[in-house]
Amino acid sequence: MTVSTDSDKAKFLNSIELSLVGRPLGEIGRVRGVQTAENRLKAAIELGFPCNSALDAVHDEIVAAVNEEFGVTDVEIALSTRIRRHGVQRNLKPIPGVKNLIAVASGKGGVGKSTVAVNVALALAAEGASVGVLDADIYGPSQPQMLGLVGKFPESEDGKTMLPLRAHGLQMMSIGALVDADQPMVWRGPMVTSALSQLANQTNWDDLDYLIVDMPPGTGDIQLTLAQQIPVSGSVIITTPQNIATLDARKGLAMFRKVQIPVFGVIENMATHVCSSCGHEDAIFGTGGADKIVEDFDVRLLGRLPLDARIREQTDSGKPTVVAEPDSAIAAAYRQAAWNIAAAQAAERVDHSAKFGNIVVEENK
Repeated sequence: MTVSTDSDKAKFLNSIELSLVGRPLGEIGRVRGVQTAENRLKAAIELGFPCNSALDAVHDEIVAAVNEEFGVTDVEIALSTRIRRHGVQRNLKPIPGVKNLIAVASGKGGVGKSTVAVNVALALAAEGASVGVLDADIYGPSQPQMLGLVGKFPESEDGKTMLPLRAHGLQMMSIGALVDADQPMVWRGPMVTSALSQLANQTNWDDLDYLIVDMPPGTGDIQLTLAQQIPVSGSVIITTPQNIATLDARKGLAMFRKVQIPVFGVIENMATHVCSSCGHEDAIFGTGGADKIVEDFDVRLLGRLPLDARIREQTDSGKPTVVAEPDSAIAAAYRQAAWNIAAAQAAERVDHSAKFGNIVVEENK
């Protein structure tokens, strides 16, 4: 008979694949300590992503796995979450007040990227994270409308930096909060990139776990500025199923990889439409587009989201689906996508630089 040591049990705990996100525990969390005695196991486990509403289910899944593997009936698991700061591009320092900056991009307009970005941000906040949204679409900002902040303007306490606007538990900054809603931004590339840099760095973000950046379509000036000047810890690609959308989504994904920004995966938006009258479900934009990207680029499918009139109505009203109908199936789909994104971030390398002070080398005289 083989006797399992505490180390063996810790190794097993790390190997448990959590059905919540389809990843092993050791990849997206930490086993803080394991203590065993006769027919008893006690462990502290720290998850690296927010999932407050699912903690009980995760706890029960771990306990069941331990019981099945070791036959231990007295299992005590102390489960908690801690969101860490993760690595960004070389030579760039994190934005003060922001642990992780995640770019949500599409490569193409009209695929519902902004709607996905705001609902994912709201889902992360509902799960216990501190979250902000940076609207990087200088020419067509939409987040003030989606969060019910049209006509609200940021304040400044020092005349140099801005306080983010707040709505539904989110912090938000957008060029749309600085100019009149009907004013077009007739700017050339250098002005646009300068504006993005100022929005990111001159906003006093208040201790954010995640800053979700709603990117404009394309792979031009703003995307290049983001890659070269703004510390990004990961990216998510939004597409719809049809080929015309996936063609541009593939370019967006390739761009992030080229500039060495991790791509967490793909979200397929408007995957199916459910008729509000008869309930018939139809893939009106086709099928298989996101699956092909996942296969060709070896990335994860982070979620499939429906096409539903309520989503449009709720974002237009300034109260997106996750807060308007938090118990709906649509909100559950956004929540699952948010878990998958945050778990992907948790699996990336942790940035320990904040633990060390500045090192100064002085020449002896």
